[in-house]
Amino acid sequence: METGHVRFGRRAGETHRRQRWQGAPVRPHTLAEHAGDATPDGLQHLLSRARWDADAVRDDLRGFVVEHLQDDDAVLVVDETGDLKKGTATVGVQRQYTGTAGRIENSQVAVYLVYSTPRGHAAIDRELYVPRSWTQNAVRCQAAGIPETVHFATKPALAARMIGRALDAGVLVSWVAGDEVYGNNPHLRAALEHRQLGYVLSVACDHQITTRAGKIRAEALVKRLPKPAWQKLSAGIGAKGHRYYDWALADITNEEPGYHHLLVRRNRSTGELAFYRCYSATPVPLSTLVKVAGRRWTVEETFQSGKGLAGLDEHQVRRWTSWHRWVTLAMLAHAFLAAATAHERTHAPTTDDLIPLTCSEIKHLFATLVTQPIHTAAHRLRWSDWRRRHQARARTCHYQRQAAHQS
Repeated sequence: METGHVRFGRRAGETHRRQRWQGAPVRPHTLAEHAGDATPDGLQHLLSRARWDADAVRDDLRGFVVEHLQDDDAVLVVDETGDLKKGTATVGVQRQYTGTAGRIENSQVAVYLVYSTPRGHAAIDRELYVPRSWTQNAVRCQAAGIPETVHFATKPALAARMIGRALDAGVLVSWVAGDEVYGNNPHLRAALEHRQLGYVLSVACDHQITTRAGKIRAEALVKRLPKPAWQKLSAGIGAKGHRYYDWALADITNEEPGYHHLLVRRNRSTGELAFYRCYSATPVPLSTLVKVAGRRWTVEETFQSGKGLAGLDEHQVRRWTSWHRWVTLAMLAHAFLAAATAHERTHAPTTDDLIPLTCSEIKHLFATLVTQPIHTAAHRLRWSDWRRRHQARARTCHYQRQAAHQS
């Protein structure tokens, strides 16, 4: 059974669960209440029992994003993000590392594929990471509604699956970017090379590089680079202007076709190094590889705006189908904001004293000018009654589980 609250606000689900047992008042931020529904049953039905195909909506979403953000310099960026969870019943949850917390926590992790261009960026695909602790337990998978066809797959394998879907659907891109989770995986790199898709993927400092002189660690190879090999280049424009670093390129010996390189980034202030494994089917200049490396950061912006503006991490659902439906709808909402922002920047006149509309401002205008929330006293009181009944049932179930466990 799915939980009854689909809410606005960051970490609202966790806050609600904590307040429920402490007896603190729960803020009325459910989507159903805001929309004017008498109960959450309609939204629960939409996410769990209604007949519609989340993957078909995902395919439409991908076409929408490409249509409105299409650019010759498009890059596919892969990355994962985690949502902190309580308990063990939520699909895919276990104690695992998540960048959201920066440590190992009880969490649910998913891999996303972002379509990134100079005009904007938005997620176009998603895959829930299902750990072995789940796939090796058929009863647990059945309880969460995981199809029998789902087997364990690593995060790079999930990334390869999504990239393949995008290419098979006709998405025209030349590059893929990602962090060390993906750069250190030889199977993903081989899959991209097989499709002659260029990549700039981060690798660890101890990543082994093959040269004419034999294998060597990436950090050791940097020490052999001559001073003229370094060039000052911008990795793109950030909040404070161009992000300038020193960059160098070293050849990698590889028997496979194409051009293989190790790209090194050096912070001009601290000297901190970062390493990238690169491939292209044809020769490309250093500046191109640098631009692709810089585009990887847009996935973090996508996660931030997707969670903060579209509620990507605000689901309180436990089962496989409901999770895919929620995140797909959240991705669709964020894609609308990204497309509207791109259109604004392209067509609206700019002035020195007025910046173009942002995703955040468009979301605010849409919420205040288009939606018509219900604020009558009777509506609020009905929802207060519903919440207190729901909390009473939850408390009773909690005490019953405690008593059964103690006995």
